[in-house]
Amino acid sequence: PPKKEFCCKAAKEHDIPEDLDKVLENKVMETVSDLYYINMSVVEMMCLDGTDGEGIVSKSVASHSDLIPGVYEGGLKIWECTFDLIDYFSEAEIQFTNKTVLDLGCGAGLLGIVALRGKADKVHFQDYNGTVIDEITLPNAVANCRSEGNRTGGGDDRKASKPPSKRPKKAECLPDALTKCRFFSGEWSEVSQLLLSSNKPFSKYDIILTSETIYNPDYYGALHDTLARLLDKNGRVYLASKAHYFGVGGGIHLFEKFTAERNVFRTSIVKIIDKGLQRCIMEMAFKDSS
Repeated sequence: PPKKEFCCKAAKEHDIPEDLDKVLENKVMETVSDLYYINMSVVEMMCLDGTDGEGIVSKSVASHSDLIPGVYEGGLKIWECTFDLIDYFSEAEIQFTNKTVLDLGCGAGLLGIVALRGKADKVHFQDYNGTVIDEITLPNAVANCRSEGNRTGGGDDRKASKPPSKRPKKAECLPDALTKCRFFSGEWSEVSQLLLSSNKPFSKYDIILTSETIYNPDYYGALHDTLARLLDKNGRVYLASKAHYFGVGGGIHLFEKFTAERNVFRTSIVKIIDKGLQRCIMEMAFKDSS
Protein backbone atom coordinates (compact mmCIF):
# COMPACT_ATOMS: atom_id res chain seq x y z
CA PRO A 1 0.00 0.00 0.00
CA PRO A 2 1.23 3.51 -0.81
CA LYS A 3 1.36 4.68 2.82
CA LYS A 4 4.27 2.33 3.39
CA GLU A 5 6.26 4.37 0.90
CA PHE A 6 6.23 7.43 3.17
CA CYS A 7 8.33 5.73 5.82
CA CYS A 8 11.17 4.34 3.87
CA LYS A 9 13.18 7.44 2.99
CA ALA A 10 16.28 6.49 4.98
CA ALA A 11 17.87 9.11 7.20
CA LYS A 12 21.27 10.51 6.35
CA GLU A 13 23.52 13.11 7.93
CA HIS A 14 25.10 15.52 5.43
CA ASP A 15 28.61 16.64 6.32
CA ILE A 16 29.58 20.28 5.90
CA PRO A 17 32.12 20.35 3.05
CA GLU A 18 35.57 21.68 3.91
CA ASP A 19 35.68 23.93 0.86
CA LEU A 20 32.95 26.47 1.58
CA ASP A 21 33.62 28.35 -1.66
CA LYS A 22 32.64 25.25 -3.59
CA VAL A 23 29.29 25.10 -1.77
CA LEU A 24 28.41 28.54 -3.17
CA GLU A 25 29.83 27.91 -6.63
CA ASN A 26 27.36 28.74 -9.43
CA LYS A 27 24.79 29.89 -6.90
CA VAL A 28 22.90 33.15 -7.35
CA MET A 29 22.17 34.83 -4.02
CA GLU A 30 19.23 37.00 -3.09
CA THR A 31 18.23 38.56 0.20
CA VAL A 32 14.95 38.74 2.04
CA SER A 33 14.42 40.11 5.56
CA ASP A 34 18.20 40.58 5.77
CA LEU A 35 18.84 36.88 5.12
CA TYR A 36 20.75 35.47 2.18
CA TYR A 37 19.14 32.66 0.23
CA ILE A 38 19.98 31.10 -3.08
CA ASN A 39 17.82 31.60 -6.09
CA MET A 40 15.79 28.41 -6.45
CA SER A 41 15.16 28.59 -10.19
CA VAL A 42 18.92 28.54 -10.89
CA VAL A 43 19.22 25.44 -8.70
CA GLU A 44 16.30 23.85 -10.54
CA MET A 45 17.97 24.46 -13.89
CA MET A 46 21.25 22.96 -12.65
CA CYS A 47 19.40 19.96 -11.22
CA LEU A 48 17.71 19.34 -14.56
CA ASP A 49 21.23 19.22 -16.00
CA GLY A 50 22.03 16.26 -13.81
CA THR A 51 23.10 17.35 -10.31
CA ASP A 52 19.89 16.00 -8.77
CA GLY A 53 20.49 12.38 -7.78
CA GLU A 54 16.94 11.99 -6.48
CA GLY A 55 15.42 13.32 -9.70
CA ILE A 56 13.00 15.44 -7.65
CA VAL A 57 13.22 18.48 -9.91
CA SER A 58 12.40 16.63 -13.12
CA LYS A 59 9.56 14.79 -11.36
CA SER A 60 8.23 18.04 -9.91
CA VAL A 61 8.40 19.76 -13.32
CA ALA A 62 6.86 16.77 -15.13
CA SER A 63 3.93 16.57 -12.73
CA HIS A 64 3.55 20.39 -12.42
CA SER A 65 3.49 19.86 -8.68
CA ASP A 66 5.19 21.29 -5.60
CA LEU A 67 4.41 18.08 -3.72
CA ILE A 68 4.72 14.45 -4.70
CA PRO A 69 3.94 12.38 -1.59
CA GLY A 70 6.83 10.15 -0.59
CA VAL A 71 9.01 11.51 -3.41
CA TYR A 72 9.35 15.28 -3.12
CA GLU A 73 7.96 17.30 -0.23
CA GLY A 74 8.16 20.92 -1.36
CA GLY A 75 11.64 21.99 -0.22
CA LEU A 76 12.55 23.79 -3.44
CA LYS A 77 10.39 26.80 -2.67
CA ILE A 78 10.04 29.07 0.35
CA TRP A 79 6.46 28.86 1.60
CA GLU A 80 4.84 32.00 2.97
CA CYS A 81 4.29 30.76 6.53
CA THR A 82 8.07 30.76 6.97
CA PHE A 83 7.97 34.55 6.92
CA ASP A 84 4.98 34.59 9.30
CA LEU A 85 7.05 32.64 11.79
CA ILE A 86 10.13 34.86 11.35
CA ASP A 87 7.93 37.92 12.02
CA TYR A 88 6.46 36.22 15.06
CA PHE A 89 9.92 35.56 16.54
CA SER A 90 10.58 39.28 16.74
CA GLU A 91 7.05 40.27 17.81
CA ALA A 92 7.00 37.69 20.62
CA GLU A 93 10.70 38.20 21.39
CA ILE A 94 11.44 34.49 21.18
CA GLN A 95 14.89 33.93 22.69
CA PHE A 96 17.27 31.54 20.95
CA THR A 97 20.39 32.35 22.98
CA ASN A 98 22.14 29.13 24.10
CA LYS A 99 19.18 27.02 22.95
CA THR A 100 19.30 23.77 21.00
CA VAL A 101 17.05 24.21 17.95
CA LEU A 102 15.65 21.94 15.23
CA ASP A 103 14.34 23.32 11.93
CA LEU A 104 12.04 20.44 10.92
CA GLY A 105 11.05 20.17 7.25
CA CYS A 106 13.50 23.01 6.75
CA GLY A 107 13.59 23.55 2.97
CA ALA A 108 15.64 26.73 2.59
CA GLY A 109 16.49 26.61 6.30
CA LEU A 110 15.64 30.26 6.98
CA LEU A 111 14.04 29.50 10.37
CA GLY A 112 17.15 27.71 11.59
CA ILE A 113 19.37 30.48 10.22
CA VAL A 114 17.36 33.08 12.18
CA ALA A 115 17.88 30.93 15.30
CA LEU A 116 21.60 30.76 14.53
CA ARG A 117 21.73 34.53 14.25
CA GLY A 118 19.90 34.68 17.57
CA LYS A 119 22.92 32.95 19.14
CA ALA A 120 21.45 29.48 19.46
CA ASP A 121 23.93 26.96 20.81
CA LYS A 122 23.09 24.27 18.24
CA VAL A 123 20.88 24.28 15.17
CA HIS A 124 19.94 21.11 13.29
CA PHE A 125 18.23 21.18 9.90
CA GLN A 126 16.07 18.37 8.50
CA ASP A 127 14.42 18.03 5.11
CA TYR A 128 12.82 15.00 3.45
CA ASN A 129 15.01 15.37 0.36
CA GLY A 130 18.80 15.13 0.38
CA THR A 131 18.97 17.22 -2.80
CA VAL A 132 17.30 20.09 -0.92
CA ILE A 133 19.85 19.86 1.93
CA ASP A 134 22.87 19.75 -0.41
CA GLU A 135 21.75 22.28 -3.01
CA ILE A 136 19.72 24.73 -0.92
CA THR A 137 19.83 24.42 2.89
CA LEU A 138 23.58 23.98 3.29
CA PRO A 139 24.50 26.75 0.82
CA ASN A 140 22.04 29.11 2.57
CA ALA A 141 23.59 28.36 5.96
CA VAL A 142 27.09 28.85 4.56
CA ALA A 143 26.18 32.15 2.87
CA ASN A 144 24.65 33.56 6.04
CA CYS A 145 27.50 32.41 8.29
CA ARG A 146 30.14 33.67 5.88
CA SER A 147 28.54 37.06 5.47
CA GLU A 148 27.82 37.66 9.12
CA GLY A 149 31.26 39.06 9.88
CA ASN A 150 30.99 41.58 7.04
CA ARG A 151 27.59 42.91 7.96
CA THR A 152 26.95 46.33 9.29
CA GLY A 153 23.61 46.78 10.93
CA GLY A 154 20.26 45.41 9.87
CA GLY A 155 17.82 46.86 7.38
CA ASP A 156 15.19 44.96 5.48
CA ASP A 157 16.86 44.73 2.12
CA ARG A 158 14.79 42.73 -0.33
CA LYS A 159 16.85 43.17 -3.49
CA ALA A 160 19.19 40.61 -4.94
CA SER A 161 22.78 40.90 -3.78
CA LYS A 162 25.87 38.77 -3.67
CA PRO A 163 27.38 37.40 -0.51
CA PRO A 164 31.01 38.39 0.07
CA SER A 165 32.85 36.43 -2.58
CA LYS A 166 36.32 36.84 -1.10
CA ARG A 167 37.05 34.53 1.76
CA PRO A 168 36.55 36.77 4.79
CA LYS A 169 39.47 37.16 7.18
CA LYS A 170 39.81 34.22 9.53
CA ALA A 171 38.44 36.13 12.49
CA GLU A 172 35.32 37.11 10.59
CA CYS A 173 34.72 33.87 8.77
CA LEU A 174 32.50 32.66 11.57
CA PRO A 175 32.70 29.01 10.81
CA ASP A 176 32.04 28.80 14.55
CA ALA A 177 28.43 29.47 13.56
CA LEU A 178 28.61 26.62 11.04
CA THR A 179 30.15 24.25 13.59
CA LYS A 180 26.93 24.62 15.58
CA CYS A 181 24.96 23.16 12.65
CA ARG A 182 24.11 19.62 11.59
CA PHE A 183 22.12 18.68 8.48
CA PHE A 184 19.88 15.65 7.96
CA SER A 185 17.67 14.28 5.21
CA GLY A 186 15.07 11.53 5.29
CA GLU A 187 11.65 10.77 6.67
CA TRP A 188 10.91 12.17 10.14
CA SER A 189 10.76 8.95 12.12
CA GLU A 190 13.93 7.70 10.42
CA VAL A 191 15.76 10.93 11.28
CA SER A 192 14.66 10.81 14.92
CA GLN A 193 15.83 7.19 15.08
CA LEU A 194 19.20 8.22 13.64
CA LEU A 195 19.60 11.04 16.18
CA LEU A 196 18.53 8.99 19.18
CA SER A 197 20.68 5.97 18.32
CA SER A 198 23.75 7.90 17.11
CA ASN A 199 27.02 7.61 18.98
CA LYS A 200 27.39 11.41 18.70
CA PRO A 201 26.17 13.17 21.85
CA PHE A 202 22.56 14.24 21.41
CA SER A 203 20.48 16.42 23.67
CA LYS A 204 16.80 16.98 23.02
CA TYR A 205 15.68 20.26 21.49
CA ASP A 206 14.64 23.31 23.50
CA ILE A 207 12.87 24.68 20.41
CA ILE A 208 11.52 22.92 17.32
CA LEU A 209 10.53 25.18 14.42
CA THR A 210 8.38 23.91 11.57
CA SER A 211 6.49 25.66 8.80
CA GLU A 212 3.91 24.31 6.35
CA THR A 213 4.50 20.69 7.37
CA ILE A 214 0.90 19.72 8.23
CA TYR A 215 -0.63 19.85 4.75
CA ASN A 216 -1.03 16.05 4.55
CA PRO A 217 -2.97 14.29 7.34
CA ASP A 218 -1.23 11.01 6.40
CA TYR A 219 1.93 12.43 8.00
CA TYR A 220 0.39 13.56 11.30
CA GLY A 221 1.33 10.42 13.21
CA ALA A 222 4.98 10.59 12.13
CA LEU A 223 5.19 14.34 12.82
CA HIS A 224 3.53 14.10 16.23
CA ASP A 225 5.71 11.17 17.31
CA THR A 226 8.87 12.91 16.10
CA LEU A 227 8.03 16.03 18.11
CA ALA A 228 7.27 13.85 21.15
CA ARG A 229 10.56 11.97 20.83
CA LEU A 230 12.86 14.91 20.13
CA LEU A 231 11.48 17.82 22.18
CA ASP A 232 13.01 18.48 25.59
CA LYS A 233 10.54 18.03 28.47
CA ASN A 234 10.23 21.81 28.90
CA GLY A 235 10.76 22.63 25.22
CA ARG A 236 8.46 24.48 22.82
CA VAL A 237 7.37 23.81 19.25
CA TYR A 238 6.47 26.76 17.00
CA LEU A 239 4.46 25.57 14.03
CA ALA A 240 3.24 27.81 11.20
CA SER A 241 0.52 26.63 8.85
CA LYS A 242 -2.34 27.62 6.62
CA ALA A 243 -5.72 27.16 8.28
CA HIS A 244 -6.58 24.69 5.50
CA TYR A 245 -4.69 23.10 2.61
CA PHE A 246 -7.06 22.64 -0.29
CA GLY A 247 -6.46 19.50 -2.31
CA VAL A 248 -4.45 17.64 0.36
CA GLY A 249 -6.90 18.13 3.20
CA GLY A 250 -4.65 19.06 6.11
CA GLY A 251 -4.68 22.23 8.16
CA ILE A 252 -4.20 23.74 11.59
CA HIS A 253 -7.57 22.76 13.07
CA LEU A 254 -7.27 19.15 11.92
CA PHE A 255 -3.79 18.91 13.43
CA GLU A 256 -4.99 20.57 16.63
CA LYS A 257 -7.74 17.93 16.90
CA PHE A 258 -5.26 15.12 16.14
CA THR A 259 -2.93 16.42 18.87
CA ALA A 260 -5.74 16.78 21.41
CA GLU A 261 -6.72 13.15 20.83
CA ARG A 262 -3.16 12.00 21.49
CA ASN A 263 -3.15 13.92 24.79
CA VAL A 264 0.63 14.42 24.87
CA PHE A 265 0.92 18.13 24.04
CA ARG A 266 -1.01 21.22 24.97
CA THR A 267 -1.42 23.59 22.03
CA SER A 268 -2.36 27.21 21.62
CA ILE A 269 -2.86 29.37 18.55
CA VAL A 270 -0.66 32.37 19.29
CA LYS A 271 -1.23 34.33 16.09
CA ILE A 272 -3.72 34.41 13.21
CA ILE A 273 -2.82 36.09 9.92
CA ASP A 274 -5.92 36.99 7.92
CA LYS A 275 -4.33 38.26 4.70
CA GLY A 276 -5.54 36.07 1.83
CA LEU A 277 -5.83 32.45 2.93
CA GLN A 278 -5.94 32.41 6.72
CA ARG A 279 -2.65 31.34 8.31
CA CYS A 280 -1.84 30.51 11.93
CA ILE A 281 1.02 30.05 14.33
CA MET A 282 0.66 27.39 16.98
CA GLU A 283 2.78 26.88 20.08
CA MET A 284 3.06 23.36 21.50
CA ALA A 285 4.47 22.09 24.80
CA PHE A 286 4.22 18.85 26.74
CA LYS A 287 1.16 18.78 28.97
CA ASP A 288 3.27 18.27 32.07
CA SER A 289 5.92 20.86 31.16
CA SER A 290 6.69 23.98 33.13
